Amino acid sequence: MRLLLAGLAVLLALTAAARGDSLDAAPADPAGRVAHHVRVANEIAAHFEDVLRRDCPRFGTAAEWDTYLDGEIDRLVLLMAHLEQAWVEAKTTPDDEVRRTAKAPRRRLHEARPLLDKLQACARDHGSDLEPLPVWWHIQREVPRRQAEIALPR
Repeated sequence: MRLLLAGLAVLLALTAAARGDSLDAAPADPAGRVAHHVRVANEIAAHFEDVLRRDCPRFGTAAEWDTYLDGEIDRLVLLMAHLEQAWVEAKTTPDDEVRRTAKAPRRRLHEARPLLDKLQACARDHGSDLEPLPVWWHIQREVPRRQAEIALPR
């Protein structure tokens, strides 16, 4: 059994290395780490900008709507986790430019309100309710867990 597990571990490591997913590829410097988290946060923010521009998606069942909504809220949690982790990384350096880079996307957090308003309107279109306050509570509870998951290895 140990031999099988060891073989599986080697196979997974080789597969990850072939794809370029090596843990050694994580930036060691704070600027690189901040840049990674800001880049991912910007990608997620671009998704939400698209959600705001488009009409509400249509689904055939309440379960499909719920799945979509859960995914959007999970993306919002992930966005917040990357923003928080970028700031954690930035605080490890005295470099003001790195700190400004980490802070800049955080200034756009007020844009989450129109997103929740849009999702609330879409929920009504699907005969459902979306209360923003419980969503924010959920986000606040989940961000630290997600932040721990996305933190780059040192």
